[in-house]
Amino acid sequence: MPKGIKNEVAIIGMGCTQFGELWNKSAEDLILECFSEAITDSGIDKKDIDAAWFSTVFDEENVGKSAVRLASTLKLPYIPVTRTENFCASGTEAFRGACYAVASGAADIALAIGCEKLKDTGYGGLPDFSSLLGTDNRILFPNVTAPGMFAQAATAYFAKYGLSATEGKRALAHISSKSHYNGSLNPKAHLRKPVSIETITNAPIIAYPLGLFDCCGVSDGAAAALVCRADKAKEYRKDPVYVKAIQIGVTSGRELYHTSWDSTYVETTYRAGIAAYNEAGITNPREEIDMFEVHDCFSITELLTYEDLQFSARGQAVADIEDGFYDLDGKIPCNPDGGLKSFGHPIGATGIRMLYEMYLQLQGRAGKRQIDDPRMGLTHNLGGFPALNLISVGIVGNTL
Repeated sequence: MPKGIKNEVAIIGMGCTQFGELWNKSAEDLILECFSEAITDSGIDKKDIDAAWFSTVFDEENVGKSAVRLASTLKLPYIPVTRTENFCASGTEAFRGACYAVASGAADIALAIGCEKLKDTGYGGLPDFSSLLGTDNRILFPNVTAPGMFAQAATAYFAKYGLSATEGKRALAHISSKSHYNGSLNPKAHLRKPVSIETITNAPIIAYPLGLFDCCGVSDGAAAALVCRADKAKEYRKDPVYVKAIQIGVTSGRELYHTSWDSTYVETTYRAGIAAYNEAGITNPREEIDMFEVHDCFSITELLTYEDLQFSARGQAVADIEDGFYDLDGKIPCNPDGGLKSFGHPIGATGIRMLYEMYLQLQGRAGKRQIDDPRMGLTHNLGGFPALNLISVGIVGNTL
């Protein structure tokens, strides 16, 4: 069995812009802003960085699919810089590259930055992903939409576990209301107003049973992380955050080709979660994880992820939701920063933004949304659809 990189790498600095409709800022502005916060937070000098990874998906500039944009913006001094793109896990993929470089000894200090000016693409939602899925999949899914695919997962879940439409929608509304409340406490969130469960359940339908507040928004934003060897971390700061696991899992699409998969779970999330728990040495995530950030592109995605990551037993997520188990003052707060519901989803930045929240919480610096004495946090990204996807799961903690 591979031993992984548990406790080999530590985060010594992070930065994150406010997310939103940032029409007056360029991608370069956002890159500089999050990098400046990260470099100040770490106390290092730019010349100390040995390598960098840059995550972005929809780059409309004329620099092509390269990392030149990051290197030229930050004036990095002739070091290796790599661009990563892996659907909605692109930011986590950049972070993984930086961590692996440090863990291998190829770099002492590495940088990961994710940035996306999604509003500049002109789309009201995510741009068309069909060309990224390949010709065969464009034929297979000529009219595929993300809301439609996840709505089918919701109705399948309701049917499997005997939930009425009212019961199911109320559970989903609780998820969204919880996240909007958390976002109202976060000055860097895009949407910062609490929304009641009643308002959410009565909102216009986007794809039944998902309404307006069951879907995340479209935003611009950027986030950055600086990592170094764990045994050197306290030379830079007294409270580094240690990487316990980082795993990426990609489906083969087999769920589409047989009838055993029923849309009520994401198999890749379950598998990536197991791999991350094994790497981190976690045997009971419901007891050992103190908080987590999940990819709540839709409220049903968050519900399924509770079970796929083994925080709730199969079919029991709704009971946990209604008990407040995942609320900010609950047993395991989910999306304490407000999640995609409050931040939107500038694709290249999201994974690192999630880590930024875990980092602040583990250092006790999360302000009004601070969780009481967290020791271990998890992040989760889902790219694609319930049956054709890639998943990232990262685990970080504040002790070795």
